[in-house]
Amino acid sequence: MKNVDRFRNGAADRAGVMSDRLAELVSCESPPGDAPALTCCANLLDTWISPILDRPVQRVLLDGLPHLLWPADDQKVLLLGHFDTVWPADTIRNWPFEVTGTIATGPGVCDMKAGIIQLLTALELLPDSSQVGVLLTCDEESGSPASRPLIEEQARRSGAVLVCEPSTETGQLKVARKGGSVYRITARGRAAHAGVEPHLGVNATVELAHQILTVRRFARDGTSVTPTVLTAGTMTNVVPETAELCVDVRAWTRAELERVDRMIHALTPRLPDSRLVVSGGINRYPLQPTVSQPLMELAQLAAAEVGLPPLTGVAAAGASDANFTGALGVPTLDGLGAVGGRPHARGEYVDLSHLPDRTALLAALTERAVALPSRDRVPSWSGRR
Repeated sequence: MKNVDRFRNGAADRAGVMSDRLAELVSCESPPGDAPALTCCANLLDTWISPILDRPVQRVLLDGLPHLLWPADDQKVLLLGHFDTVWPADTIRNWPFEVTGTIATGPGVCDMKAGIIQLLTALELLPDSSQVGVLLTCDEESGSPASRPLIEEQARRSGAVLVCEPSTETGQLKVARKGGSVYRITARGRAAHAGVEPHLGVNATVELAHQILTVRRFARDGTSVTPTVLTAGTMTNVVPETAELCVDVRAWTRAELERVDRMIHALTPRLPDSRLVVSGGINRYPLQPTVSQPLMELAQLAAAEVGLPPLTGVAAAGASDANFTGALGVPTLDGLGAVGGRPHARGEYVDLSHLPDRTALLAALTERAVALPSRDRVPSWSGRR
């Protein structure tokens, strides 16, 4: 089993370096939408990854934010990830990177900076990465509004997409994901003095209260419809003229997302003289197991090749950029990042003891995926904005 030495033992030898790099990457904060901070993080990643691939990065600026692309001329595999986190600037001041035993904590350590460390270390282990493209975006936590065309174009050029989002806490890969939609419902009423003549007003808050109860009824088994952010009013003594509601929808099938989409866009006002404006829609279609299964089987072979325990897959409720690539029909496997848990929470963690083995798995799987028969791919990223 030559790859036990080449990949698994090679990754084990780099365990200390991986931990040090993870500490540096977590400490280099990358808050959503913060161009200066994201640029600093991009600079750090460039200094690590470009020498490994022996080709320069293409910095794709979209809406002022730096996305990092290392395309391959004959791209058989795309390694996909993101370096933005959900954490605001200066979170590191009161929650620094810390290791207790084998458990590392810190903002973004699980989602998904440890996955990036595994990605770049796997590239170091590969004897030939000339047919491997790498794309690290920086707006995934915001829904990938600008980077989606770039992600889809690079996926179309590739025979397979391997996504380095975290696995489950028990190390399962992610072979299916729910799709998601986001909506903003705005109610417009009429302002009036809340104490003197409230009857002359049209209360936008009350209108949205009716709509909240309505949209909650759109949920059913496997499909969640969740009212989230609610804002209304300007002063405590004024009948609210405007109120806004955000709604998060998740579903396992395209048909379910489209059913809820139709119902939300068909909402009608309940109060006389009130008006509704509905914006938003389907953001990501589901990642289907049929798209992931061939790569899951390849990952199981790769795990056996490097002497790892048998792998299993799981359906995950959360969405990722794997939803975009899978919806194109490009073979996609997710959850190849760190073993950890509690992403987006103060208890976010990764188990450092798994980093070497997961790195070896990614390297072995990438090598196998490169060797798969080619399929039709489109030309490389053209720099279109």
